[in-house]
Amino acid sequence: MNFVEGGCLCGAVRYRASDTALGTSMCHCNSCRRACGAPSVAWAAFRSVDFAFVTGQPIAFRSSPPVVRTFCGKCGTPLTYQHDETPTTIDVLTATLDSPERFAPTKEIWLEHKVGWVPVNEALPHFPRSSTQGRRPAT
Repeated sequence: MNFVEGGCLCGAVRYRASDTALGTSMCHCNSCRRACGAPSVAWAAFRSVDFAFVTGQPIAFRSSPPVVRTFCGKCGTPLTYQHDETPTTIDVLTATLDSPERFAPTKEIWLEHKVGWVPVNEALPHFPRSSTQGRRPAT
């Protein structure tokens, strides 16, 4: 299996994942925006068994009852997202990958929360909420 790597700004936390993402998206939900301090956030999802932290350990916190997010305790870089309803997957912030250009979003989700001045990519499918409509709410 081939892998991709990524990590935080300061290098204290590094991770490795399969080089094949299960999916990629651009999320506009309120929770992701606030957790990352950005108008939208690009995610790449991987199988949990194909993901591991290889240097350092991030700090984990529950941003809502079903969601655990991680970040670097030294520099504050947000790193991952996991939802209790989908424990076999982990999402990483695409921008934290060493090769983010390989994982361009294939859809935009949670457009009902989108900041008005943020443009959308008209070439991508758009979803008012999660693309799975309720199976995995963005919280």
